[in-house]
Amino acid sequence: MDDTVESVVRRAAAVHRDQRGALLPVLHSVQAELGCVPPEAIPVLADEFNLSRADVHGVVTFYHDFRGEPAGRTTVRVCRAEACQALGAERLVVYVREAGLELGETSADGAVTVEQVFCLGNCALGPSVEVNGRLYGRVGPVRLGAILEGTVSS
Repeated sequence: MDDTVESVVRRAAAVHRDQRGALLPVLHSVQAELGCVPPEAIPVLADEFNLSRADVHGVVTFYHDFRGEPAGRTTVRVCRAEACQALGAERLVVYVREAGLELGETSADGAVTVEQVFCLGNCALGPSVEVNGRLYGRVGPVRLGAILEGTVSS
């Protein structure tokens, strides 16, 4: 096992150990530091919290915010909630697929990870996307392309 992963997990567990429901804050800490929750972190987490590996794996895979591999340099989150769907979010999904990506995947060159979410809280300005934590509203395929190329402001 990678000593770096183990030390990151144990350090995060020590910080949050006394909190109720500490596993989730520890997972967030691990992902913030490593860019993901790698598979080799699962047995260490299970040991730290006296849980089965299956229990820890279940939590990691249940929550869409956790990933087993680092995200791309740019992370795009496309809102697929009802309001955004009604305003054309499916066109964004088609655009992403035509660009050779699937939702939940990272491009082969590690440049872009595209994820779907089910509300960004920007319903009045849908369809909405979030790019590297920055929220954009009324996004169509052309604007999404421009945002990804870094040629448009909010």
